[in-house]
This record gives sequence, structure tokens and C-alpha cells, in this order.
Amino acid sequence: MILDCDPGHDDAIALLLAVASPEVEVLGVTTTYGNQTLEKTTANALRVLELVRRTDVPVASGAACPLQRDFVVAAHVHGESGLDGPVLPPARTAPASTDATGFTAELVRVAGRPVTLVATGPLTNVARYLEEHGTRGVERLVLMGGAIAEGNHTPAAEFNVWCDPEAARRVFESGLDVTMVGLDVTHRAVLGPADEERLRASGRVGAFVAELNVFFTRFHRETYGWDGAPIHDAVAVARVIRPELVGTRLRNVEIETESELCRGRTVVDLWNRTGRPKNAHVAVELDSEAFFDLLVERIAALG
Repeated sequence: MILDCDPGHDDAIALLLAVASPEVEVLGVTTTYGNQTLEKTTANALRVLELVRRTDVPVASGAACPLQRDFVVAAHVHGESGLDGPVLPPARTAPASTDATGFTAELVRVAGRPVTLVATGPLTNVARYLEEHGTRGVERLVLMGGAIAEGNHTPAAEFNVWCDPEAARRVFESGLDVTMVGLDVTHRAVLGPADEERLRASGRVGAFVAELNVFFTRFHRETYGWDGAPIHDAVAVARVIRPELVGTRLRNVEIETESELCRGRTVVDLWNRTGRPKNAHVAVELDSEAFFDLLVERIAALG
């Protein structure tokens, strides 16, 4: 798999889950703007990999802004660094490339077997890749984004899709096998105090994840009244590692790009009302207990 991300607290945890899981081979990481600027999210990806001594996984920086829209970051959720909370030293390594599209194309070319893309940020990098290289060699895309029923950045839209709805539209119209892991299930993956303590007891990396969650919880406690934070992006990675944890339905999904009120809305035809072609596997169920058992087990394996 190739992970396209914007670390970000939950992206960082998703990256740790991926590199700790023998079911997948992480060929590389590409970064985008989103939770913070591209410079900061790229540094965060490098720092997280250095934390677990996985500098063998190459990182390439990509899109610094959306295809057409103004640039927005989620500093109000993730802090000034994008990874506020526990202190990590500055990155010692550097990106292998500043061309995420070309980097991805080369990884796909030499992989020798179909590659899964996992996208946990705005879909700008993925849209550019598909425009330039098509779907050849890419088996599927599993993305964290969108929702059937609610938004988290606006009443209508989830943040990743809202950031670049034109990119999301290109992706959903590409013909690629797409799985959308949205807020309907990720809001059932709230990491609370009990699992924080399990993580702290699991070792150094678990303690780091627990401290990430302490900071990440602040926004969600103020906004939703939750005693914990949803680990959105790790659910998308879990879908790849253990597909049975996330139940899906094959449905039509359209992306709203015209209305400012509903910008970035993922309009999911859950009950097959439109007759439009089904273009995405939409997540509708999550085995939350098994998900957190998997997360704690894999983070513990990192030491």
C-alpha cells in the first residue's frame, strides 16, 4: 500500500498502525496540505517514521493547495505543528521526492503486483495521479473522508472532501474501486481514557499515541462533549488490514461542488433512489471493540 496523508494526530496513528501490520507492505508515504501546511505535514510524517525507526519507508511531499479552492488548514483541531501534544524532535531525514505524483507512479510501476492507495487527507494528490497516470496498477483506493449523514467542518461536509471537492469528484468519477470510510463509522472509533491506559501500558510508542489523543480530545470534548477523540484515519487502514471490521454497501456517491452551503457534501444514494451507477463501497458499520483491540495490539508491537 501507499499512504497519502496529512499528519495530523489521527494520520500519525494510521501510519503507525500500517507499519506495525504484517498484512501490508507500506511502499511509501505521500503528503498533502490539510491538517496543517504541506511543510509541517511532511515533517510530521518523517518524525513519526523516525520515532519507530522506519526510515526505510520513503516519504514524498505533494500538493500544497487544492486544485481550485483557497487553502485552509485545521490548526484549530491539530495545533500549530499539526501534531501538538507530545514533543517529537525535528525531523533528521528528508523527503525522497517533492513530486508525489511521479513518486507514486514509480512505486506502482516497480511493485510487481496491484497496489492499494489509502488516502487520509484531501484528495488532491490522488486526483492528480489519476489524471496523469490513470488507474493502471492501482487495485483500489480506500479513503477516509465524506459521510452519509453529517459533516464535521460544516453541517454538510467532512473536512477532507470539503477542502478539495473538485479533486474528490474526479476520484469518485474515475472508475477506480473506491471505498469511502466516512464519519458515520469513524465517529464510532472514539479513543477514550480506558484505551489510552491500555496504550500507555503497552510501551513507548503506545504512550506517545495516548499523549496524541490527550491533545486531540480537547477539540472533540468542546465540540461534541466526548471524553475521547475519533481516530478517523486509522479506521481506513484497519479496513485494509482486517476488512471484516468495517461493513460497507456498494452505492452511488456524488460530490457537491456548486453550492457553497453544501460544498463538499458526499451525496450517498443509500436507498438506491436515483438509478445512478454504483461507484463506491460506503462504510456503514464498525466493530469498534475489535478495532481498538487491533490498534492496541499493533501499537504495542512497535515497542
